[in-house]
Amino acid sequence: MIDNLHFVKDLGYQSQEALEVGDLDRFGELMNVHWEHKKKRSGGMSNPDIDRWYSLAKENGALGGKLIGAGGGGFLMFYADDKTKLRHAMIHAGLKEVRFRFDFEGTKVVIQ
Repeated sequence: MIDNLHFVKDLGYQSQEALEVGDLDRFGELMNVHWEHKKKRSGGMSNPDIDRWYSLAKENGALGGKLIGAGGGGFLMFYADDKTKLRHAMIHAGLKEVRFRFDFEGTKVVIQ
């Protein structure tokens, strides 16, 4: 288990480096490595629906993805060069898109 967690930590450092130099394709590939590695840790990490949607995403341009959240209320997040192709495939499969953007400004204090 310790070796497994060290591997994941190393993926985190590699992901950070990929993002810092703007290599988003590498970031997407690392997401896929992490997902495949995470599924080996426990049989409860995924289910047939998630596996099917993940495969569909990969077939439609996703370089990698990640399951975010837990307890049946999570999200699948993917990185793809061709977002339109991926978007159409996932919508056709009955999934809803939740868009997000990276925030480059960091934490802000908002006083009302």
